[in-house]
Amino acid sequence: MTEKKNSAGILGTGWAAPEQVVTNADLERMVDTNDAWIVERTGIHQRHVAPDDMPVSELAYRAACMALKDAKVDPADLDLILVATLTSDRIIPSTACVLQHRLGAVHAGAFDLSAACSGFVYGSAIACQFIETGMYRKILVIGAETLSKVVDWTDRNTCILFGDGAGAAVYGAVEDGLGVQSFDLGSDGSGADFLDIPASGSLHPVTHEMLDQRMNFIHMDGKAVFRFAVRIMGKTVEASLQKAGMDKGEIDWLVPHQANIRIIQAAAKRLNLSMDRVIVNIGNYGNTSAASIPVALAEAAHAGRFKKGNVLALAGFGAGLTWASCIMKWAKED
Repeated sequence: MTEKKNSAGILGTGWAAPEQVVTNADLERMVDTNDAWIVERTGIHQRHVAPDDMPVSELAYRAACMALKDAKVDPADLDLILVATLTSDRIIPSTACVLQHRLGAVHAGAFDLSAACSGFVYGSAIACQFIETGMYRKILVIGAETLSKVVDWTDRNTCILFGDGAGAAVYGAVEDGLGVQSFDLGSDGSGADFLDIPASGSLHPVTHEMLDQRMNFIHMDGKAVFRFAVRIMGKTVEASLQKAGMDKGEIDWLVPHQANIRIIQAAAKRLNLSMDRVIVNIGNYGNTSAASIPVALAEAAHAGRFKKGNVLALAGFGAGLTWASCIMKWAKED
């Protein structure tokens, strides 16, 4: 007889963003671009930018505190902390360990996860496995980024896209039948060079030559990434729906990675969803990579947009290339 699994779901959410905002009008004074072009092509009006002395762990901490309060969970009761980020405070130690100490999560293991913009859903998948088996009871999953620190502010093709922020969720056991129903995780390393920071590791260590060539900043083949994203976003949600034994018509809300409004619209069209059933905040934040989905999720949750039992589809794509989606039935009471 198969042992019954716990149902794993979200107990609380939180988000944080730096106070400083860089608008499209600000960018017009920095590079050859204009507000109308940026909005038409991306849907972005502004992005939040961290000051030089603010590490990503600070944003992660603020989002975590909000999520823990929302979940009514004490940090000492956490079993595990996962931080999805590509802009960690340092290569070592992990940002998760820095956060574990600052929160006072004295019983929690901690590690960082690298899956770029898909990272929060990847982390959620890991968390749910531990909870479903009963091995762990409370897990904090965070997506956090300070992309402004790795963006070349002289490159008009990339500096318009990215911003800083953090989103967090506390996972635990929820009422049977609710919570996460399925995941779809994927990767295609043949597209690894489409979106990267060339001088950021052992392949091309940071040298004066690398710095002179501005190889320590984000480089992106925008057209290739766009084509990949349009194809994969709807497809990965369909895969998660199939695993859950559900169909498109059962989705109440789509919470997509906020990279480009046209990509979001294409995914919604493929899933037969009107845009009023899609959570969109790209205009205020830009692309915050691993923070994108959890920030959108937390903002919507705290605004009371999700009702208990609503079916949510989370979907993201990112450098790697990676993609990830999940289907969940919202388990939190209003």
